[in-house]
Amino acid sequence: MWLVVGLGNPGPSYAGHRHNIGYLVVDELARRMGSGFRAHKTGRADVVEGRLGAPGTPAPRVVLAKSRSYMNESGGPVKALATFYKVPPARIIAVHDELDIDFGTLRIKLGGGDNGHNGLKSMRSSLGTGDFYRVRAGIGRPPGRQEVADFVLSNYSTTERKELPFQVDSAADAVESLIADGLEKTQQRFNS
Repeated sequence: MWLVVGLGNPGPSYAGHRHNIGYLVVDELARRMGSGFRAHKTGRADVVEGRLGAPGTPAPRVVLAKSRSYMNESGGPVKALATFYKVPPARIIAVHDELDIDFGTLRIKLGGGDNGHNGLKSMRSSLGTGDFYRVRAGIGRPPGRQEVADFVLSNYSTTERKELPFQVDSAADAVESLIADGLEKTQQRFNS
């Protein structure tokens, strides 16, 4: 079993923000599964359970999750789900925004620091390790002197909104590739 966590902030006022790309990607994966999110028993996250993979191939069980807490408190709900489903950190994929990568670009990796990302910091703290997979969706740096917090909590530009569906689709493909083909092949395909 795999646990795929889309990092973001709950509620409609945050829905279009750069910080919520993780939510958009797991929404796309849920659409591919043909399922909708529902409240988990813990009350701390919304989940979809199912199988991800190409039709006719053996597809592993996957839990898609969106925390009901804010980004900087994501770790608690992720830890609760990992415990409930008995998923080790090596089978967790966090999908999140990344300032140090240009918009429209993806990077996939295993482990590493949090690079100032509060959702990753919370996950590392709650899980006791950073050894989980990351699908990092680039949002780029803020223009001019705009504060980072204001930038990540702002909506995409008009131009970016036109390209966003392609980035979301590509990130969802990367998650499926990680599960089906492993890290090396996925990095070769998406990190170039």
